[in-house]
Formats: sequence, C-alpha cells, structure tokens
Amino acid sequence: MTSNPIITLFQWLPQFKPGQSARPLNQWSPARSKLPRSVRHCAVAMKYLDFLSPLAWDQLPQRSPPPHSVQPAISYAAFAAACLIKLDQQLVSMSALRDYLIEHPQLQWLVGFDPHQPLATARHLTRLLRAMPNAVLQILLDSTVHRLQAELKPLGITLGQAISLDTKHILAWVTENNPKAYISESRRLDKTRQPQGDRDCKLGCKRKRNRPPLQEQGQPLTPTKEPRPPTNFSPQDEFYWGYASGVVATKVPDWGEFVLAELTQTFDRDDLTYFFPLLTQVERRLGYKPACGAFDAAFDAFYVYDYFYQAGGFAAVPFVGRGGFKQRSFDEQGWPLCQAGFPMPLKSTYWSKSATLVEHEAGRYACPLLYPQPTGQTCPINHKNWPSGGCTTSMPTAVGARLRHQLDRHSDAYQKLYNQRTANERINAQAKALGIERPKLRNQQAIANRNTLIYILINLRALHRVRRKKAHLAA
Repeated sequence: MTSNPIITLFQWLPQFKPGQSARPLNQWSPARSKLPRSVRHCAVAMKYLDFLSPLAWDQLPQRSPPPHSVQPAISYAAFAAACLIKLDQQLVSMSALRDYLIEHPQLQWLVGFDPHQPLATARHLTRLLRAMPNAVLQILLDSTVHRLQAELKPLGITLGQAISLDTKHILAWVTENNPKAYISESRRLDKTRQPQGDRDCKLGCKRKRNRPPLQEQGQPLTPTKEPRPPTNFSPQDEFYWGYASGVVATKVPDWGEFVLAELTQTFDRDDLTYFFPLLTQVERRLGYKPACGAFDAAFDAFYVYDYFYQAGGFAAVPFVGRGGFKQRSFDEQGWPLCQAGFPMPLKSTYWSKSATLVEHEAGRYACPLLYPQPTGQTCPINHKNWPSGGCTTSMPTAVGARLRHQLDRHSDAYQKLYNQRTANERINAQAKALGIERPKLRNQQAIANRNTLIYILINLRALHRVRRKKAHLAA
C-alpha cells in the first residue's frame, strides 16, 4: 500500500517547531547539524539542499503579505526554489508541484514553506508566477554567472571573452497556433485580431533565412532543383503567435556552455532589438565587455561591429546586402571608393534617427572629380550619375560601418569565432528539453519568469558539472 501524503506530513510535523522558518538555502550548507533530524535523513531534501545552495537566496527581497491576510506571504525565495524543483523534476503543472511538496514535507520546509500551514493552492502558485517581478529572478541568474566565474578563474579561464547571441521562438497557448483548428488563414495570420487565449502574445515570423548567403554556403544563388515560387511569403518561413527568448551564451572548451543573459519579448520584435539590452546584462554580470561575438545574419548591423571593435575584438556576422547595397571598398582614410576606384571625400554629416534602430551620425560622400573643387576630369567609366552631378553615397561614420565590409569572412579567426554559435544551439536544446517552446501559460510575465528559471537551472546544472570535473581532476 502507498502511504498517504497527509498522514506522512503529520508524522513529521512534531519535528518542526511552529514558527521555525527555513533560512536561505545557501546558509544551511555549513550548518547541517542544525537542521531537523527528519530533514537530514530525507534524501530528496538533502539532494536539493546541495543542488540549490549555490544560488544567492539571501539577496532576494522580502515579499510583503497581501492586505487583510492573517498568514505570512510566500517568500520569493521559497517560490523560486519550488519552481526550480518543478522544472528539474519535469513536473507538468503547479498541481503536480504541490503534490510533490506534500509528499516530501521535509523539502517543503527546507525551501521555506511552513508545514504547519496549509500549502498554497495550485491556482495561487500560478498567480505568483504571473505576479513575481522578473528582476527578482535575474538576481539568481546573476549569482550563477558569478559562481561560474569563481570556479573557472583558478583554472586561468576568463568567462565570456567570446559570446554568441540567438533567439528561440516560443509558441503561445492559443487556438491560432493549432494547425488542426478550423480557422481561415486570413484570420489566423491577421495581427489585428488578438487571440482570446493570450492577450499579450504577438504574431511573428520564424525566419529560416538568418544564415549566410547561398554563395558563402557553396550553393548556387538559384537552385537547380525544387525551385521556390516567386511570392512575397517564403515557404521556408513559419508564422506563429507567441514570444521569443533571446540568450547570450559563452562556450568554454572542455567545460561546457553557459548562459550570460536572457530576455523574453513578444514575437513581433526584431532580433536586433535584443542586442543592446542583452549586452548590457552581460557587461553588468561579467564586469567587462566581451571582446568577440558570433551572430547569425539577422545581426548584420554596423553598431554590432562597432561594439566589439570598441571592446578590442571583432564580430563574426555573415554579410547581408540589404536594399541592393553590395560590399564597398575603402581607402586608408576610411573613405568609400566609387565604382571608378576613386576615394569619395566626406561632404557633410547629419544625424540619422530612422534608418536603423540606433540613432547615429551619418556622412554624405561626394564624387572626388567634382568635390571639393572640379578637377576638369571626366568619369573614366562614364557612370550614369555623372551628368547629374556625379556619384554620392551615404553611410554611418562609425568605424563599424567600414568594418562590416572589410571583415575577412574566410579567415581562420572568423571561422573559429563563428563556430562559437554552437553554444547557443546547445543551450536552446537544453531549454527545449525543459519545455520552453510550448509553455502552458497565457501571460507574458509568467512566460518570461518561467524562461528565466529555465536558464537558471541550465546554469546551475553546468556549475555542478564544473565542480564535479574539478574534483575528479584534483583526485
């Protein structure tokens, strides 16, 4: 016969003194002798004490009790620890988590719940996931990065010298994402008709062409087999209602891949909107700018190259000739060369506020045969613009705008750095295994919090792998 969880709970209750609440988990590690005997003898409780103790539980803010409540509020630490256990145990719902905690009252007490009080309902736990500020969970993610830095520093490894950034699509839990639901395509893809199942999700496109151009992949520009129809919608693209999770990862050879920053936005946001918010997180956690970065073709923007140039490195990004602009050549002063091979002098500058996501200074470059003074020569290639005042061109004056064209994408250094993107692929695979792609939630805040918890768990598992390997090498 299986034991009744309620009876089991009351068998253990006398060992927990009323009002004896758990301290932060990381404070129990050096004081195990002060733990109740029942907790010390519970394998599940001790397992999670060891697993969760590296996190900075004592840095989390206190949660105020709800108005007119006679019971103390569930602390952020207790709830976050319970959610990490839920993810680690692959429990599919808050009801399953609640049953698991009832079956293990020692664990329930250890993470911070009062076993003398009825455990919160599954509905209340779900409400907490929606209401918890994401900044609280970011504190725990901070601590995983700091712990990894501390573990790797004695080995002479500086974490985050080379990073990669990618996004992972997340499908909203709505009828519009169900291909078997009877909905017309015009309604399914109408971004003005918000799904009733989720008032926060947005319609977006999962583009499969964020990759190097076909020429760089060694493929012909026009496929000789299975030609694609010339429509405005590529059959390779997929449209969903939902969200996307942007992740900055770093790879340490022989030690693993680690998450440095993460951000969840609605699916209609461009990939480039993740760049500065995520790199700001990375700088804050590492204490310095990463020197090198690897990205897919969606991040081919001058300010990406400029960021890593200012940090003393470079960015490995495939070139994309948007708007019909091909790669340019420059002279030693950084002036662009016209089609005839002459350097075009800077004529004027202006402040561009709409051309890209970032406001920047741009320059107008003029024909060197006519500016600053006419030389009396005629265009040697008889360019079509010569009768109307010669060639002119505009481009950002930042160094990154020039480096974007001059980067040697066939060099060994570029190829080696670009291969760092496998770190994101492995992190995304772990996140997918933890259910990030199809959450059964209907609120952006809840999904964002769940995503952060997933990445905390991924880093926490990686931290313990590092510690086990160090102990093995030291043995």
